[in-house]
Amino acid sequence: MQSTGRKLLSWINSPSEKHGIRFTADRRSWDFWSYQRLSDLSHRVAAGLVANGVSAGDVVSIVERSSPHFVATLFGTMLAGATPSPIAPPMTFGDQETYAEHVAGLLTVSQPALVVTDSDLAAPTSELTGRLGLRPPVPVTELADTPGSVPDRPLAPAALLQFTSGSSGRARGVRVPYRALESNVEAIRRWLRMTEEDVTASWLPVHHDMGLIGCLITPMVNRSEIWLMQPEDFIRDPARFLRCFGEDGARLTAMPTFGLRYATRRVRPKALANCDFSEWRAVIVGAERISPEALDGFTELLAPYGFRRRALLPAYGLAEATLAATGLPLAEEWRGLRVDPTSVELGGIVGEDSSGRQLAGCGRPVDGVTVRILGPDDTPLPEGHVGEIELCGDSVAEGYASVESSDSLTCLSDGVLRTGDAGFLSDGQLFVLGRLGDALKIRGRSLFAEDLEVALNTTVNVPEERMAVVLGERGGTPTAVAVMERAQPDWLTGAEPLLRQLTEGADVAVIDAPPGTIPRTSSGKPKRRSLWRSFLHGDLPEAAPPQTASAAPATTGGSDD
Repeated sequence: MQSTGRKLLSWINSPSEKHGIRFTADRRSWDFWSYQRLSDLSHRVAAGLVANGVSAGDVVSIVERSSPHFVATLFGTMLAGATPSPIAPPMTFGDQETYAEHVAGLLTVSQPALVVTDSDLAAPTSELTGRLGLRPPVPVTELADTPGSVPDRPLAPAALLQFTSGSSGRARGVRVPYRALESNVEAIRRWLRMTEEDVTASWLPVHHDMGLIGCLITPMVNRSEIWLMQPEDFIRDPARFLRCFGEDGARLTAMPTFGLRYATRRVRPKALANCDFSEWRAVIVGAERISPEALDGFTELLAPYGFRRRALLPAYGLAEATLAATGLPLAEEWRGLRVDPTSVELGGIVGEDSSGRQLAGCGRPVDGVTVRILGPDDTPLPEGHVGEIELCGDSVAEGYASVESSDSLTCLSDGVLRTGDAGFLSDGQLFVLGRLGDALKIRGRSLFAEDLEVALNTTVNVPEERMAVVLGERGGTPTAVAVMERAQPDWLTGAEPLLRQLTEGADVAVIDAPPGTIPRTSSGKPKRRSLWRSFLHGDLPEAAPPQTASAAPATTGGSDD
């Protein structure tokens, strides 16, 4: 086997009987699989893939839940010399038609030699593969029971074909070579100073980069134990997840701010009565712009039981960077910066204002990653200046699986990643403002959709998971649209004047919509471009006719780019 990839697969070649992964078995118990047992199953799945005609360099799509079989299919595909491509199982989508359309797009891009599923998902998945002219899916249990052996094959050119979330356009397949995956795994291990005794617990979906690389592959390479819940188990009982740290010895995890807010809202102190969180070392927080209020609320809930504020580690990353790009160092408390919204102008100096909105710093670049902020003319800007975030280094992915045009601003070229996100550096830390394509330009300053969502949440008390804001230009007029699912009357009456004040003359539409109207990625982020198109096409419920004030001219930042 070639040298690249050895670290990633080292746990298979010398598996531990002592350490392994605990999977949720039911609402109370866990099913322990040692790394030795998982290694054996991975080899059996690899042999089954070869026997089913998977050749070196092929793509294998994996439609499975978090389970021992998912782990075995992931690593078994690598052992077979092929490229694994995890895809969300259908239970992560509420609407099955939307799910079918989503998966059909992914399979069209990846063109897998084989689709591997859980046994109960084979039938519905076969309808999709048949429609696309692909082979019928094979249940993983059938692969594991197929006689055969694994030939000595070189590793595939890509360790993963992982898909972006699709929050700013269609999901795109990212080719992650072994060098990038190994580099990012090692950077995360060094960042967290991981030892074999550092237990990781996670409820994140394993088809998404944060759950897959941060909370599964990295601790497996580290040969440390993992407590792995299904996402729906966390939704049902978030206290059970917290008890992994308060009672069972887990120390490391990662989650989006949604997870912090959900646990804070749902967990009652009596559920934590026997917990001690003093050994909880790290909660990596990412996947969306980080809410300082969510960080504070989570700390307030757990602090009486020994949780320390410095365990919260805000971070920034994306699929094209494999996973992590920046993160707050251990033992350094996160800091917020209050920004004057009138100073946020691309290429300009960001101003501080004690009454302005607070941003949480996302830490400093992890090992092997370089971060630059680029101005409107693509020249690097000094600290304190607002521009586009650019990344380069060993963790940057190779490229996209398809060269078809995309409406995403994110692009890869020669090891350089233009993220399409706006931000600035302060004291070496990265502060993220939002997507460049989700902004309006008003009197020279940039107003981001995330800014308006924060204002609606903090001023009108609209829950973040019940709304989304999209910005763009309709008929030549800058327009802000707030969609609220099952809105309360006070949300509607409070939202319109607030948005008119903040957008300074743009048209404003406030829409009360039924649950499920806001399209979201499998990681929970709103798909703004899709929602904007639905608004333009008249597919959303009626809103009050927009009224344009004559006070201030505005230009669009191109939300529909």
